[in-house]
Amino acid sequence: MVMKTFESIIRPVKGDIIDDPGFDSRFHNGYEVVKVTINYETDECYVSLHPLVLELEEMSINDYLDKLKANKWRVVSKEELIST
Repeated sequence: MVMKTFESIIRPVKGDIIDDPGFDSRFHNGYEVVKVTINYETDECYVSLHPLVLELEEMSINDYLDKLKANKWRVVSKEELIST
């Protein structure tokens, strides 16, 4: 799983398409918002995107992860997500 954290005044809604310089159309089918979770106590908004369709893979997963990391995305474990 990968995650990117940033501040924004925009609140995505289900069905929005998220664009990011780390995304590459040779690897995925587009990133549609499928879930938005708001935590008012911590002033955070978590946005879940549609899973990848690997059949569209025209570049290696390692190259794609490198591109994401170069654009401030980071790999996180399920344990890290659960502990936050």
